[in-house]
Order: sequence, then structure tokens, then C-alpha cells
Amino acid sequence: MKKERIHDREVYAYDTRPASVWELFEQTVHNHPSREAVVYEGKRITYEELMKQVKKISAYLRYECSLEKGDRLALLVGNRAEFIQMFLACTSLGIIVVPLNLRSSVQELINMMDQAEARVLFVEEGFDEVVKKWKEKHPESLVIGTKDVDKGLLYDQFESLLHHAFPEADYPNLQEEDPLYIMYTSGTTGLPKGAIGSHVNIIHSALHYKEVFQAKEPVRTLIAVPLFHVTGLIGQLFYMLLVGGTNVLMKRYQTGKFIELIEKEEITFLFNVPTIYIMMLSHHTFKPENMRSLDIAAFGGAPMSQETIESLMKALPFIRLHNAYGATETSSPATITPKIEGFSRIASIGQPVPAGEIKVVDEDGMEVQPGEVGELFIRGPMIVPGYWKNDEANLSSFVDGYWKSGDMAMVDEENFVYLMDRKKNIINRGGEKVFSAEVENVLYGHKDVLEAAIVGVPDEIFGEEVKAFIVPKEGSSPTEDDIQQFMKERVADYKVPKQVVFIDHLPRNPGGKILKQRLADVQNNHS
Repeated sequence: MKKERIHDREVYAYDTRPASVWELFEQTVHNHPSREAVVYEGKRITYEELMKQVKKISAYLRYECSLEKGDRLALLVGNRAEFIQMFLACTSLGIIVVPLNLRSSVQELINMMDQAEARVLFVEEGFDEVVKKWKEKHPESLVIGTKDVDKGLLYDQFESLLHHAFPEADYPNLQEEDPLYIMYTSGTTGLPKGAIGSHVNIIHSALHYKEVFQAKEPVRTLIAVPLFHVTGLIGQLFYMLLVGGTNVLMKRYQTGKFIELIEKEEITFLFNVPTIYIMMLSHHTFKPENMRSLDIAAFGGAPMSQETIESLMKALPFIRLHNAYGATETSSPATITPKIEGFSRIASIGQPVPAGEIKVVDEDGMEVQPGEVGELFIRGPMIVPGYWKNDEANLSSFVDGYWKSGDMAMVDEENFVYLMDRKKNIINRGGEKVFSAEVENVLYGHKDVLEAAIVGVPDEIFGEEVKAFIVPKEGSSPTEDDIQQFMKERVADYKVPKQVVFIDHLPRNPGGKILKQRLADVQNNHS
């Protein structure tokens, strides 16, 4: 480990590392050609086979689609082999991937592709409306689809990318600070921000996982969380690509199937949001004695209750349990707990990753003492260089080489970090972050809404759910169903309020600020 200048910041970095994610993949293929890389719906693909498939797709993208280094390709595909094949093909050519959240609304998806200026859209079945609207707006764009997508909407089908006569692509020279992807985060103004993940960011996160987890090899992971989020993409896929592990994919999460695959595929490594563990523990097919293959169970994306942690440790005493805290901007982990053994630090999100640095600052930007609460700032080679074409967000989110997390935290004398609150009223629903201002701005678009505020309320399964408080316009009588239907057409499903309460006025302080802490227990008093 040594100090280097990465993305114009002085940070600690691993002095021995692959020069690019593509080189990382090439090294693993060379070292473990016959190991299973991907298992998906009965198909088993070795690393050597995966490389051949990826090179075929690379040639198609280069010669048929005329894509070059720096072009953007939007990926509207879930957890399936095609996601991995396409992502790696783009990586080989320096094409920037734009992985999209399948749960976003049509308009949200169009906005993100527009902002990224995507030239190609790779899409799976179920998104015909997105394709139609995208082609209407950008008739020159290319759309590639899986076999179940309406052929009339496509430039070509994915299968054609694997069966053609093009020669192997001429690969560009990749630099470690080159962008690998643009991943969109929820925005407090309603406009998402595209965090730019670079090769050096992802490589360091994968190296962090390898060093901290010290997983027994060969590693086999079951990817049940979305690959379009950093937990699935980096915490599992790219970590596996570094250590020659196997990626068993779940296209759609089902608890019974999840348990079945752990047993059948002899899974050794899990990394999930707490909700999945809660569902697993309470499922009628859960039998701890059938999960002896498990070595590590990591969790992140949302807080896990002490009760759930204790239940996991009691049911599976043979596993190593780790909490990992991070964000899109930190390319997955910023802190990881050592193996959770006792309960003295059960509430901690861990210590900084090996090349990471943290500090907790007050409102004046001054570092506070251990045990005091302030905003968590994070620095390291895993921090993204910034947001895609968003100077305002870059200026407000990065300072002196640190990323401002927006999370209120406390650090103890041994550098263990504890999250205390969410500075911007973020609601965390099963790992999906919901920003209050974003949802409220959409609610204000309803013809019968005078005022609106949302809060997070406890939920046994998802940790938190979205609850909306609405002051209707005079003479109007909206219903909960009216509001929910309106929202379903405009935002991702996890942002739609599960509860809608109509009230006569929103509680405010003398300065006019809404007192959200008073809202959670307010009942419907509007008639």
C-alpha cells in the first residue's frame, strides 16, 4: 500500500493491482479456465467459455455497431448471463455501461439514457413501452434485445452477437482512470445523478473484499440482489471475477428458490440486503443443517436489526457474518466489520476498508472528536471521480478529496463507525434508497394535492416503508388508491407510498419547516 494520486486526489492504493478490469478478467481466465464462472437457469459457463462469448460480442459491437471507446451502452437487463456477457464485452472495448434499475418508471429510464447520451440500448422482455418511446425520441439509436423481445422493435437480437463471422476486435488501450460505468442514484431534486465508476475504483473494491473476507476458495456466490446495484455488481460479480469464483444468478428473487440454490449449488458466499435474510430465516424450507457449505454471509444496503443478526448467528453458527457499508459513490464498501462474534459492536458498520480513510465533521467542516456525531466523509481509491456531466453535484458532494456521504455518524476510539441518522431524510426500503424530496415533488403534480410530505415508517420485512401525508386542495376528495395509482405511473415501485394519510395541515416549526418527526404517528383526520 502506498500514497498515490488517483482521480486528482492523494489516496492510499494497492501498489500491485491489475491495470484494468479487463486485465483482471484476463488473468482469472488464464489462472482458472475450467472453473465455472456463471450458472444460470441450467447453463454452466466456464471462464474459458465466457471469454470466448465475450470476445464474440465485442467484435459485434465494434464492427456491426461501430462502437468505440467512450461510447455509452444502456443495460436494461436483470440478473442473467447476458448481463455479464454484455458488460464484459463493453469493458474490453472501453465502452461505458449504463446499468439501469428495472424498477424505474418509463420516464425515469428515458431521462437517465438521455442524460448519459446512450447510443445503444440492450433490453430484456417487458420494456416495450420504453423501447418505443426511446426510438421515437432517438430513431438513430440501436436497440438489441433478448430473444423474448418483440423483433419489430429491435435492431438485432442478442443471439446474433454470439453467431457471426467478424474477426476478433482490435482492443483499445485502457487506462485505470477510464470510466467503466455510469450508475444512477436517486436525486433529492427528483433528477438522478450518474456516478462514474472507473476501473481503478472497482479494482480496489474487489481487492478490499478479498483482503478483508479471506474467503475459502473456490468461492461460489448466489446473486439474488440486482446486478444494476453496486452490491450485486461489485460486491459479488467483480469480486468473484477477481478470485475466480462462481456466480450463480437468480433472475427473480424467491425465498424458496433462494434456499434451494444455496443447498444445490453449495454456495459459500452470500451478500444480501437484510430483507432477504429475514425472509430466509422465516421460510418453511429453511434447514440450517443443509447449509453447511456457507462460509461467509455479508449484509449491507440497509441496517440489520440486532434480533436478525442474533437469529442468523444462532441458526448458522458456522458462518462468518460481516456488515458492509457503502454507496454507489464508494463503489461498494467504505467500511466492513470484522467477523461479528459478540454483541459489543453489533450496531457498528465496521472499520474503514484497507485503502479507505474516513472523518466525521461538524457543520463547519471541522473534524469532531471520537464519540461525537457529525457527517461522515470518505476518501480512497474506490471513491468515484464524480457525476456524469453534473458540475453542480460534483462541487457540492466532493471536498478536499473526500466524498460527503450525507450520513450522520459517530466513530469510536478504535475507528469503528456507527450510523446515527440520515441527514437528508433518506428512507431505506429493503436496500433501495428513497429521497423524500424526490417523491414529494412528484406528489405535488397530482391535481388534488395542496401539500405533501413523506416519512419512513418501520416495516418488519423491508426495514422501512414509505408513508405519505397529504393536505388535499379545498373541495377535492382524493383516495389512497388515487394517489398510489398516480405514483405508480411516475416512479419506481419501491418509491410508491404504502400508506397515504390525509390531514388538514402539516405540522411546522416557527420557521415554517415541516416537523417530520411528528408525522409518523399522525392518523387520517381528513374527511
